[in-house]
Amino acid sequence: MTMALEGITVLDWTIWQQGPVSTVILADLGADVIKIEHRVTGDPGRGMKYIMGAMLGEELPFNTYFEGQNRNKRGITLDMTKDKGREVLYRLVKKADVIVSNFRHGITAKLKADYETLSQINPRLIYAVASGLGPEGPNASDPCLDAIGQARSGIMHTINWPGEPPRQNQIGIGDQVGAIHLALGVLAAIVAREKTGKGQKVEVSLLGGMCWLQQVYITLHINANNRLDLPRREDQSNPIYNHYCCSDGTWIMFAMLQSDRYWADFCRVIGREDLVTDARCANMFTRGEHCTDLVAEFDRIFKTKTRAEWMKILKDGGDFIFGPVNDLYDLVTDPQVLANKYITDFEHPACGPVKIVGPPFHFSETPASVRRPAPEFGQHTEEVLIELGGYTWEEIETLRIEEVI
Repeated sequence: MTMALEGITVLDWTIWQQGPVSTVILADLGADVIKIEHRVTGDPGRGMKYIMGAMLGEELPFNTYFEGQNRNKRGITLDMTKDKGREVLYRLVKKADVIVSNFRHGITAKLKADYETLSQINPRLIYAVASGLGPEGPNASDPCLDAIGQARSGIMHTINWPGEPPRQNQIGIGDQVGAIHLALGVLAAIVAREKTGKGQKVEVSLLGGMCWLQQVYITLHINANNRLDLPRREDQSNPIYNHYCCSDGTWIMFAMLQSDRYWADFCRVIGREDLVTDARCANMFTRGEHCTDLVAEFDRIFKTKTRAEWMKILKDGGDFIFGPVNDLYDLVTDPQVLANKYITDFEHPACGPVKIVGPPFHFSETPASVRRPAPEFGQHTEEVLIELGGYTWEEIETLRIEEVI
């Protein structure tokens, strides 16, 4: 079956996470993504099996970090500090649609592999850059990883409670958000090229992606000149936009933002009709004034039954917006997650059957899929050089002897 990006060739000259995740999105959609690694050092992500294992205190069965963001790719090794290494890149660029890099500003120019150089070789080339802090400004060339993007974007002060120290979000969330935006930018540039016939440079940063992730709160803050603090659960102004612990220790989440619309029916279904006419509960504003008491009352109510019992009562009783608060153990058995293959099984040729996060896309005619594992170091070097570079076996052997590949 045809895939959405079938026929698109992407050179993935990236390391760590933001860049590789952007290209694995394209690979899942069917692009032929060729991962270019330094012939000696490779992508540092290959060492994350041991780092993450040390963090967990146990040896991992396979490199979950590297596999997750490099599946569906082919891999080659190349030393672009050498003239012949750059010549290999130039020959690949002639037939490529996209090249993605995530090195600090100035490095690609030093290696004569910047946009200005490569666009002369292939004017239709889309040159995508995953940067840390954006293309302009006094800190554009500073080193930056995910944690710096989180810190500088303000999110460490929007996910903490007032008066508490800044809180770091999940490790890698800035990389993931930046990667999604870069993949979107590449797709937009492909569409634009169909109209104009020209490629272009696209750049997305950790800082910019994290700002966009918070655009609702940032726009509110800069226009209202006020901060919308994250409330503690016990002080949530809307009691039915909150989560509660059930008798079996599991949690249930409610997301009824329009609380006046749901309040009366909700109170009747949970057996507290008295709260419908309670003066404290007349409307969303009065409920906000008495939120601490109401949340405490709901805490007592939901402790009387298991989550499964409450979910059946709520499902049968009306059109409420609610769901389970999963931990990661719940997630891998959640029937909704499994039905949509958000977590799916994959037969890894070296590790056997493993569970992985599947593509989040559903296409009726060009489905995304996981087709191959992350490449072994340099696994497809000869194949790619013959296919895209037009090299002979003799030329490839010379490149290997001269330590170019």
